[in-house]
Amino acid sequence: MIFHLVPLDDWLRDPDRPYAPASLAEDGFVHCSPDEQTTLAVANAFYRDIVGPLMVLLIDEQALDTGVVWEAADPAPPPGVPEATRFPHIYGRINRSAVAGMMEVRRDADGRAIALALWS
Repeated sequence: MIFHLVPLDDWLRDPDRPYAPASLAEDGFVHCSPDEQTTLAVANAFYRDIVGPLMVLLIDEQALDTGVVWEAADPAPPPGVPEATRFPHIYGRINRSAVAGMMEVRRDADGRAIALALWS
């Protein structure tokens, strides 16, 4: 599984269409993370100001209709993530059938991501 952070409202916006976050148009790919710890570091670096539930899509890389390329962070990984970490980048929209599940990012009183919890 690879992990993709998304505000819940964004995921629910167009449930009958493949998911395409703004990063796909801006960067040419969908940013993902390789594991839970890296996902929490990314949430703390880039998603602390998100209001409302912050979710993690659990994506089955083999079920995607488009390619995934594992690449180094550019310019650098977020704090706490080793320099050698490769990030899965999805070069196209995410077919919803490739999403095997979701988790919610649990945050402390300061908005810091501290854990992932299964979401039903």
